[in-house]
Amino acid sequence: MIRRWLPGSTLSRESIYIKHPESRCLLCNCFLVVTYAPFTLFPSPVPSTLLEQAYAVQMDFNILVDAVSQNSAFLEQTLSSTIKKDEYTARLFDIYKQVLKEGIAQTVFLGLNRSDYMFQCSADGSKALKQIEINTISASFGGLASRTPAVHRHVLNVLNKTNEASKILSNNPSKGLALGIAKAWELYGSANAVVLLIAQEKERNIFDQRAIENELLDRKIHVIRRRFEDVSERGSLDQNRRLFMEDQEVAVVYFRDGYMPSQYNAQNWEARLLLERSCAAKCPDIATQLAGTKKVQQELSRVGLLEALLPGQPEAVARLRATFAGLYSLDMGEEGDQAVAEALAAPSHFVLKPQREGGGNNFYGEEMVHALEQLKDSEERASYILMEKIEPEPFRNCLLRPGSPAQVVQCISELGIFGVYVRQGTTLVMNKHVGHLLRTKAIEHADGGVAAGVAVLDNPYPV
Repeated sequence: MIRRWLPGSTLSRESIYIKHPESRCLLCNCFLVVTYAPFTLFPSPVPSTLLEQAYAVQMDFNILVDAVSQNSAFLEQTLSSTIKKDEYTARLFDIYKQVLKEGIAQTVFLGLNRSDYMFQCSADGSKALKQIEINTISASFGGLASRTPAVHRHVLNVLNKTNEASKILSNNPSKGLALGIAKAWELYGSANAVVLLIAQEKERNIFDQRAIENELLDRKIHVIRRRFEDVSERGSLDQNRRLFMEDQEVAVVYFRDGYMPSQYNAQNWEARLLLERSCAAKCPDIATQLAGTKKVQQELSRVGLLEALLPGQPEAVARLRATFAGLYSLDMGEEGDQAVAEALAAPSHFVLKPQREGGGNNFYGEEMVHALEQLKDSEERASYILMEKIEPEPFRNCLLRPGSPAQVVQCISELGIFGVYVRQGTTLVMNKHVGHLLRTKAIEHADGGVAAGVAVLDNPYPV
C-alpha cells in the first residue's frame, strides 16, 4: 500500500516515511509513504476436515441467503422487533418496503458473500466447525487473500521448508468474485454498461478492491468508483428505471460502502434508495443485506426454519445445521428473559451481538454483563442477539504489523469461505465457492478483524 504524505502533516505509526528523492510523487511532488497489510510470518494450522466441511457447505449457504432474500414474509416477521429499536436496520427496512411497494425493477441478482467460522475445541480435544456470521455486503479481503499464498511459500522456501511450502493451498478469491460480477454484467445485457463500485472517500483497503477491478478489466468490463454523494448529485434513472452515472449506463452496483450507520447521512440514504429502485443488479440488493443481519442468523437456528426455507433439501439442511453455534433471541418475553439470565449467570460462555458489521461491535465478559444489566428490562434488547462463545485451541505464530516489532504470541484464527451466486428471475445460473480467507489474532483480543487493527492476514496449513 502507498500513501501520500504532504510536508507538515503528521505520520501515523503504521506508516514508513521514505525520505530519499525517488520517493516523491512525479505528479504533485509530495512524499510517498509505503506500508503493508499486516500478516503472519508463517501459515497457521487448520484441520483439513473442517476446511473441507466449510467449503462443502458454502453453496448451501449461498442458496439459503438467496431464499431468505426472496421471502418478504420471513424478513418482516423476523425483523419486526429489531426495527422498533434499531434505527439503522429500520432505515434499511424502510427502503426495502418502498422497493417492494413500487415493484422490484432488477431481474438479475448477485450475491458475493463470506461465511466466517471458528474451530470449537471440546474437552476431549476434538474440534468442530462453528459459524460466526455470514457477510452479505462488502465481504472484503478476497483481493489480498489472493496474494498471501505466495508470501508464505516464499518464507518457507527461504527456510528450506520446500515440502511445507508445497502444502500452501492455491487461493484466488478475487478471480471468483469478479466472475460473479461479470456474469451479472453479461446477463444485464448491455455491452456498453459499466460496473459501479460504491466506495468510501477515505478507503484504506483500496488494493483489496483493485484486485477485483483488475480481474474485470481483463474481461473488458469497465469499473467506475463513486461515492454515495456522487450518486446523489449525478446519478439518475430513466423511464425504464435504468441507472445512469454521468451518462454512463450501470449494469451492476457493487457496494464496498454502506454497511455501517456512520457511512450514511440524509444524502447517502437518498442515494441508496435511488440505487435500489433501479434495474441494475445490486451486490447486495437491500433484501440480501437484511438477510445477513444477526437477527436473521439467530432465527435461522430455530427448529424447522431451514426445512421451511429449503423444502426438499434435507442434506443441505443437515450440512447447514451442523455449523450452527448456539444462538438466542433477546426479544421481550419468557424466552428472552431466560437467555439474559443464563448469560448473566455464565458470562464467559456467551457473546452479545448488535446488528452491526465491520468488526469490533460485540460485547464480552464484564462488558457484556454491564450492557445486559442496562438492557434486560428494556425493549432495546431486541436489537441484539446472544451467541454461544466459541473456544478455539490457541497456537503460536509471529504477527507482523507496520511500525511494530514482530511478536510471537498465542493466537486463534477465523476462517472465511467466499461464495458467489447469480440468479436471473427465478433461475439460479451460478452457485460457487471461490476461495478462502484466514485471519489470525492474539488471544487477548476478543473481537475485531484486520480493518479494525486487531487481526492479520494468514494462510491455512492443512493438518
